[in-house]
Amino acid sequence: MNKKVLEEGNVIDIQFEKRGGFVPVIVQEVENMEILMQGWTNELALQKTLELGKATFWSTSRDELWTKGLTSGDYLEIVEILTDCDQDVLLYKVKMVGNGACHTKNSEGITRKSCFYRKIEKDQLTNLDK
Repeated sequence: MNKKVLEEGNVIDIQFEKRGGFVPVIVQEVENMEILMQGWTNELALQKTLELGKATFWSTSRDELWTKGLTSGDYLEIVEILTDCDQDVLLYKVKMVGNGACHTKNSEGITRKSCFYRKIEKDQLTNLDK
């Protein structure tokens, strides 16, 4: 597919081959636009997401299909799926069902709503070349 059709046409052709069969997925809560997490999808996970209406990813750490919430009960119901201009990133706009999207818990043992809970200050970075 030529670049103009890919970027401006009506044909959806997600570019899975660019990253070895995967594309990143940003998950955003539809009610307040908060970014909840980032995951990876492949064709199988995207198909499952569309079938179930629940965010399903490819777990790169476990190398398996993973529907968010099957274990925790904290599902991410799909409201809308968008792709970027290059069709190599997806945005899942979701309604959160449950406590949170993150697999970690806060100091009170409560599931964090978002995986983006730490702010980086420049004096905290220890692994960058200076």
